[in-house]
Amino acid sequence: MIADALKMAVGTLTTVRVPAPGVIDRRVAGGAMVLGPLAVVPLAAVASLVVFLGELIGLPAFAAAALALGAVALGSRGLHLDGLADTADGLGASYDRARALEVMRRGDSGPTGIATLVLVLLVQVGALAGAISAGHGIAAAAVAVVAGRGVLSLCCARGVPSARPEGLGATVAGSVPVWAAAVVFAVLAGAAALVLPWWQGLAAVALGYLAASALLARCVQRLGGVTGDVLGGCVEVSVAGVLLALSF
Repeated sequence: MIADALKMAVGTLTTVRVPAPGVIDRRVAGGAMVLGPLAVVPLAAVASLVVFLGELIGLPAFAAAALALGAVALGSRGLHLDGLADTADGLGASYDRARALEVMRRGDSGPTGIATLVLVLLVQVGALAGAISAGHGIAAAAVAVVAGRGVLSLCCARGVPSARPEGLGATVAGSVPVWAAAVVFAVLAGAAALVLPWWQGLAAVALGYLAASALLARCVQRLGGVTGDVLGGCVEVSVAGVLLALSF
């Protein structure tokens, strides 16, 4: 089960090619959400390497930050960014649940989605640039990537419903035991406290989770639960929250 869950996590969250899971059921799906932070360690390493090389050759902090986050987006197929844009479009389109979900199902992005995407990316890049200027950009890039995927277990914890009867959201919604989601948070917070000033590491993970929780609560209220797009949106706002806490 663990092997299948890791394959699903890596195959879903990154462009790394892995063998298809032997079976995908709710246990495997829940395990994949729990293992999300582990699956993106290669992306975190790439982001940190880009920041390191940028500092080595004297790139402006903003440029290095943009390249690092661009590499992460490339390594994840832009999956979460697309989810953020679609979620923003759905929430901004209508107070009618069915209408909002239909807007989110489309492949195109409207003005609300594009504006949200640009604003969140500006926050992410600007905050990472601040962390680079403050001297801990390498650690900040890694923590943001990993902790941002940690919120997937929160968003898929028991009691969180699916907005649709089909799709990724239906497969993973409510599939993670609450205690497992809590363990993921504790491990991520502890790891961040080891590689950064302890108070700042804890605050960064907490703020990332808080940002994701706010969007999650809004989507459950407006849409009736989570979808794959909502999960992606929660990842991106979490990354922004983590980086904001580490921007000084």
